[in-house]
Amino acid sequence: MALVRRCLAVLLCTVMLAGGTALTLAAVACLPGRAWLVRGAMLCQDPAAAVSLDWPVPVEKPRPATPQPSAAAPAAVPEPSAASEPQSDTAQPSATPAPSATPLPSAAPDIENPGRIRAEQYGQGSGTGYITLGAGSVHNLTQNSDADLRAAVTTPSLPFDVEINSSEPQVLILHTHATETYQTWPDLVYDPAFTARTLNTELNMCAVGEKMAQVLNAAGINTLHDTTLHDSPSYTESYDRSYATTQAYLEKYPSIKVVLDVHRDAIEDADGTRVKPLCTVNGEDTAQVMIIAGCDNGSSISLPNWRLNLRFAAAWEQAMESRTPGLTRPVMCAYRYYNQDLTTGSLLIEIGGHANTVTEAVRGGQYAAEALAVLLGGHVD
Repeated sequence: MALVRRCLAVLLCTVMLAGGTALTLAAVACLPGRAWLVRGAMLCQDPAAAVSLDWPVPVEKPRPATPQPSAAAPAAVPEPSAASEPQSDTAQPSATPAPSATPLPSAAPDIENPGRIRAEQYGQGSGTGYITLGAGSVHNLTQNSDADLRAAVTTPSLPFDVEINSSEPQVLILHTHATETYQTWPDLVYDPAFTARTLNTELNMCAVGEKMAQVLNAAGINTLHDTTLHDSPSYTESYDRSYATTQAYLEKYPSIKVVLDVHRDAIEDADGTRVKPLCTVNGEDTAQVMIIAGCDNGSSISLPNWRLNLRFAAAWEQAMESRTPGLTRPVMCAYRYYNQDLTTGSLLIEIGGHANTVTEAVRGGQYAAEALAVLLGGHVD
């Protein structure tokens, strides 16, 4: 009888132990996170207290829906634009988009280790190596004598005739290095990481050229402005590309007498300080300008009519300095080519430098164009 009682006691303990284990496992299945550790321990120690607690009901996270086929029609494939069409080797004249003014920041942003900028108004030269004009001067950087250059620039007439109010273009403005740009704030500091180049035609040389074209056209001188970025995406052979562009215009419009390649300079001191050539016109800061007239060197640079181009350069220099004193730096006559064999009115002009602001440069281009318009017989207020 005693043996029977012992067996019944063992069986009862086994049943109770199994029931507690099952209840514990049920709690584990229902509890999130680590709560099952606490609740499970409580269940084993005091089942009644554990059952009286609020057991959280697990919430199943929604699964992302499987995308279903849409009844809408598939998106149309974009047609290729004109800009994506293959370009021919010879540039063709095209309509000029007029860049609009871009407001400039009123102050420089925070720049780590900014570079310094200083302004300088360059004066005219005199003495050996300079040809003094009625206003302005020419800097002789060639092996030709000053007397030779003086004879070339003192011829009274221009080497070409421009027709005023003509229906045919008389002047072409373009940019071999169109992506050259300027400072975009007036503070005398620059960002050393800034390359002073941009594809934005509101901020690069195209903005200056557009202002010049507007002035000339308003004066009755039919002027075309080409905004091709000849130095993008590759700087190499940009002069070859601008040569092809100029040839295309001259073939289409034989009436063109003057071809102006508008650039900006880049002047730095030995310590890295950037220099901006600056003058004041009507109380406003204005970028100084410099004409460059190439010279034949008898071998690698072939410009048989270089004296005629130089004559035009000297006449424009004198017109600018007479009308706006202090606007110009001396004309540079040097062994440079710059595609100046295409017409006897082909010149390169530097409008300010990379330390000038865009506003100063556009203003310099305006005054340079006004003087040119007067020289060519246009109507300027």
